[in-house]
Amino acid sequence: MRYLPALLIGRLIRFAVRLVRPGGGSALPGLVVSKLAPNLVYKTLNSFPQGYVAITGTAGKSTTTKMVVGIVRAHGIEVFTNPSTANIEQGFFSTIVRTGNLFGKVPGSIAILEMDEAHAASVARKVKPTTSVILNVLEDQLDRFVDPALVRETLTEVAKRTTGAVLLNADDQNCLLIAKSAGKGDQIEWFGFSEEDQAAVDLQYAPTYLDSLQRPSSSVTLISQNDRQVNVDVDGEEVSFQLPSRGAHFALDAIAALATAREILGERFDVNLAAKVLDELPPVFSRGEVREIDGEQVEFILVQNPASFQLNLDTIQGKPDQVFVAVGRDVHDPSWLWTVDFKKLEHVTIVSGFNYSDAALALKYNGVEVERIEAYYFTAIDDFLSLPKPSAGIKTVLYSADAMRRLRRYKGFTDPEDVNRV
Repeated sequence: MRYLPALLIGRLIRFAVRLVRPGGGSALPGLVVSKLAPNLVYKTLNSFPQGYVAITGTAGKSTTTKMVVGIVRAHGIEVFTNPSTANIEQGFFSTIVRTGNLFGKVPGSIAILEMDEAHAASVARKVKPTTSVILNVLEDQLDRFVDPALVRETLTEVAKRTTGAVLLNADDQNCLLIAKSAGKGDQIEWFGFSEEDQAAVDLQYAPTYLDSLQRPSSSVTLISQNDRQVNVDVDGEEVSFQLPSRGAHFALDAIAALATAREILGERFDVNLAAKVLDELPPVFSRGEVREIDGEQVEFILVQNPASFQLNLDTIQGKPDQVFVAVGRDVHDPSWLWTVDFKKLEHVTIVSGFNYSDAALALKYNGVEVERIEAYYFTAIDDFLSLPKPSAGIKTVLYSADAMRRLRRYKGFTDPEDVNRV
């Protein structure tokens, strides 16, 4: 009963926001409820019989979480989880408002949560994770984190507070340092790429400026990848499946998900069922999502830091004839755009978003022809999507998180689960 007034207010706020903005109401209710009932999230996380799983790191959290949730649910376990846009504390409050009853009770025997790097540590101080998954440390949001070493320290705190297994990326020296500092011994589990794939792929982990540690052996290992088709070794058993999106970064998410699901499920884990789930799972929205708009296919690709921009550029198929680049307000320091090699694009049809001038300058410096610069974002969206069908490939949108949210809201793509497998 103690949380009923706060949750009732949260629901009313969510209802009001959604009347004004369809698909909205994901942030404000959580913010209000967090002030009225600050312990609600911690009480909820303590209520799951199988505890909660924290999936964190710089990149890949949304996709990995969706994969783990899909596999665990396929094994018959009820899961509480958060949408990919709700990975900070107020987002957890919003998820409880949306999915729970007026007494704060939410369904599920286990919580599997995507967690922002900083907020994961904050929550772990109050409620220890049963299992934690640390995907990587990249040079990202330096205006917020200052130095990747600070992210590593924060994630080390999450690892230390985890009561059960800590799953880490064997190919990232930052993760090896986290394991060394956490002192978890046999509780550490590793996932990673084969030696051949390590040499072929640069996932742009943040440098540590320290002597390299010896790479540990991984229990879940990517054997090979050909476009979206991957072969993975899980404790000596090999499975094959197609990824929901192109790129080695999505292969990393998949092996992390398999390792995590295996840890959660124990003897119940069926590797073939897990592979089947991953073979059928749609991507998280905007992570290589392809939608049909006015009878045409359009690919939406979210880019959030130098590594994700470069990796997504490198895996674009062919030479798309029509490309839209939008860099929004979330890129507080657009100087990092100058670290990206844009030459794969050759030309861009329209550049827009809050940081359109910085994006256009970086593109032109890289020798990319920019056909049009449009300061008014919604005009740019309408004009790009109304272009005649491209002569090669499909319309391709590369955008930052702020530009993504604005486009999806403007076009009415308000349901994050409304994503189909191509």
